[in-house]
This record gives sequence, structure tokens and C-alpha cells, in this order.
Amino acid sequence: MQGNVIYYLLGILAIIYLAVLFKNKRGRRERKSRKFMDGKRKHENNQ
Repeated sequence: MQGNVIYYLLGILAIIYLAVLFKNKRGRRERKSRKFMDGKRKHENNQ
């Protein structure tokens, strides 16, 4: 039983780690798209 508990804990940690990675990737994409949109708006204002 104790040997299996270690594998369960490692699995749970891996799942949490992956979930955090995916959230960070989405956040970066949203930030990039926001910057891109802001750049477009500034460009339109300058013209």
C-alpha cells in the first residue's frame, strides 16, 4: 500500500503541474493578443 501511495502523490503533483503550465500558456497568449490589439489602436490614432 505504501509503495502505491507514492505513485498516487507523484501523479497528482504532475497533473497540478500540467494544469498550471496550461493556464500560464493561455495567459501569455491573451497578453500577447492584447498588446497586439493595443498596437493596432495606437496605429489608427496616429493616422
